[in-house]
Amino acid sequence: MAAIPYRTALIVGAGPGISASVARAFAAEGLKVGLAARDTGKLAPLAEQTGAQRFQVDAADADAVERLFGEVDARLGEPDLVLYNASARAQGPIAELDPAVVQRAIGVTAFGGFLVTRQAARRMLPRGHGAILLTGATASVKGFAHSAAFAMGKFALRGLAQSTARELWPKGIHVAHFVIDGAVRSATRPDPDDRPDSTLDPDAIAAAYLDVLRQPRSAWALEVELRPWAERF
Repeated sequence: MAAIPYRTALIVGAGPGISASVARAFAAEGLKVGLAARDTGKLAPLAEQTGAQRFQVDAADADAVERLFGEVDARLGEPDLVLYNASARAQGPIAELDPAVVQRAIGVTAFGGFLVTRQAARRMLPRGHGAILLTGATASVKGFAHSAAFAMGKFALRGLAQSTARELWPKGIHVAHFVIDGAVRSATRPDPDDRPDSTLDPDAIAAAYLDVLRQPRSAWALEVELRPWAERF
């Protein structure tokens, strides 16, 4: 199996679920890992388990994201692998949504992805090497009723991935977008007894991320859709 050609990883929007599984997978591969979130206290058990360092950030704040990368540079070294996993929701009937809440949700889900991608690219371009991974959702490709804000944010994140990949791939930076099309399994959301494997196992998602990172440049993936067998296309 090919080795992952990256040494320092930063996960923005870290928490339980997908990002925790990815952090454990990165650490198992010998990468130095940074975990960034608004609330770093919740990251203590994962940091202890993986040897990761914790960083506080509001991903929708440009100054905060710039400070984050400066701190990561100083404490871990410039990251050559960055995963953006942050998102926010504002659910409800379109006529009743609070514009400020919607603006905040789009700011975290999409604008934050831009801010993090921008800072990552600034560090990777001089070396001509790196990977930027963006976590999408079913809402990246189809919007649902009462979920306009989330769909807007995830559609925008997908557009960011497509545009940035076309710009950065020729410069040696692998940009990939992952459509997580289905519910992610957790302790509070287990599979029903009559439908085993009907939710996405976060460890299996992490394995897919690692597989993409191992790809040779002659056959890079831009987008990967992951769904359980029970999810409707």
